[in-house]
Order: sequence, then structure tokens, then C-alpha cells
Amino acid sequence: MSNPIARPSRLAAVFERCKQEGRSALVGYLTAGDPDVPTSEALLLALAEQSDILEIGMPFSDPMADGPVIQAASERALEAGTHIADVFALTKTVRDAHPDLGIVLMGYANVPYAMGFDIFSERAKAAGADGVLIVDIPAEEGNICDASLKQHGLDRIMLLSPTSTDERIKLACACASGFIYYVSLNGITGADMGDMQGIQDKVKHIKCISNDLPVCVGFGVKTPGQATQVAAFSDGVVVGSHFVGHIPQADNKADICGALSVSAASMRKAVGAIA
Repeated sequence: MSNPIARPSRLAAVFERCKQEGRSALVGYLTAGDPDVPTSEALLLALAEQSDILEIGMPFSDPMADGPVIQAASERALEAGTHIADVFALTKTVRDAHPDLGIVLMGYANVPYAMGFDIFSERAKAAGADGVLIVDIPAEEGNICDASLKQHGLDRIMLLSPTSTDERIKLACACASGFIYYVSLNGITGADMGDMQGIQDKVKHIKCISNDLPVCVGFGVKTPGQATQVAAFSDGVVVGSHFVGHIPQADNKADICGALSVSAASMRKAVGAIA
């Protein structure tokens, strides 16, 4: 009997589809449960309509890599009583509505560690996630989660930054699957982007080492103009704080969803996608 042909992961299919369309992928981020679970469901579905990959943040009480906008989102979600079960339920709702969308769960190690990585990975996969980005587990400590993620068919997204050495780039690329998330600045989410030429040069260098893994750029992309610039040299453009920032500025669910949809459509157009 012949062995079955392995199918590419959903994330790989997303990047291939974008490549065929001659554009970069739009990776949109929102924190699950912000400002409450029912509203979060509507917002995630609205952003999914415009995104190629949706990053769903797992709220945590000490999101040390995040700026004030996403920190506040975690605080609102936790104050509303959001639990990891809600994150999985929201993920399942989005997956059922968007079978071809890439979905990545993003957060900190405390959440899956407390649950147990085997149980977490099983439930994440069952909910429809394709990958996991755990901000505070570096490649050197991957032994605590890599086997569980791989067993359940979840890609492990790895972070690189402007200060990453060649040794660290090689290590991260060897451990990663799905894509590399390049943090465009030395700082927290939502800060201003640095020199665009410097970002482009670093991405080019990483792509020479990344063994054909796509490289997405995030942290600091706030305008369609910036998204267009980043899309010109990256496989994906990550927009987070810009989208999350719409939530506290609106008075009701309809207003938030409307503002988010308009903003996301603008960013989608900026990365080269045809409406």
C-alpha cells in the first residue's frame, strides 16, 4: 500500500494562496474576550472577513511584551470573566465560519503551562487553531511544548527581533513552522516603527536563513501606508494594536464592528488584496 501524500498545513496554504495572488498576507490580531465574550465573537468574525490569518490573543494578567493598548485589552477581557475555555469556544466559532482562514493562538506560557501542554494542544487543535505563538518560551526551552504541539499538528510560530544574531536566527528557524514573526522594533507592541530600510534589510537576511519559512512583520504597523511598505518585502503584515484600539473608542457593539471592518478593509487593500 502506498503512503498517503502529506497535505500542507493550512498556514502554508494561506501563504501559497497569497503568493499566487502576488501579495502579502494580512495577519490581524484581537484579544479574545475583549471587551466581553459576546462582543469579542462579533469582532473576531468581522476581522476574519478581511484577514488571511487571525491571531487570537489569550488574555493574561501580565502581558509583558505588549504595550498599553493590548495590555488594556487583556485587562478588559479578564475583568469580563474570560477564561481559556472561552478562547477555545471563540476560536471554534471563527473556524466554523471560515474554513480556509489561518488561525494562530498567541499569548504567554502561564496559560498552557497551567493547563498542561498536552491538554492545551489537544483543545487548541480541536477548536480549529493552526498554530501557537507563545511569546515567552524561547527556542532553547522548547522541550516543554514542542512535542505536544507537533503531536497535535500545531505549528509553532517563533519570534525574531532587530537584535537577533545569526546563531539565534538559525535556532529559531530550525524550531519554527508556519512562519517567523519578525518584531520590527526593540520595544513593546504599538510603539512606533523604526527605519523601514533597516527592517527590510533584516527581513531579507532572515529569509536567506529561514529555509523557505514565510516571514511576517509586526509591532508598530499603524497605517495603510506602513502596511504597503512592509508588504513590499515581507510575506505577511501583522496589525494588532491598531485594530484593538478601536474597541475602547466606540459606544456599542455595532459601532466597534463597523469601525473595525472599515479599518481592516483598508489594511487588506494596503497589502495588495483585491476586495
